[in-house]
Amino acid sequence: MIPDRLDIAWIMLIGLALATILVPPLVWRPLFANALLLTFAALKGRRIVLDFLDLRAAPALWRGLVSAWVVIVALFAWLASAIVALL
Repeated sequence: MIPDRLDIAWIMLIGLALATILVPPLVWRPLFANALLLTFAALKGRRIVLDFLDLRAAPALWRGLVSAWVVIVALFAWLASAIVALL
């Protein structure tokens, strides 16, 4: 049986969730760990938006806007954690 696109997305989300659990004890630098965790979160968010909310079939403008929104939220979260870590 050939896996469906949603099955592949589901497996990827599970893998990223497991990576999110395993990263904090393995990374010693807090800013790098936060960047890695927020990258995982952005990847999961984009995968959910494209596959489960079916934005993959939407016009490119909508895909771009929503993907940019996910990345901007992750960047602002990292910036906030960086400011707290540096103070």
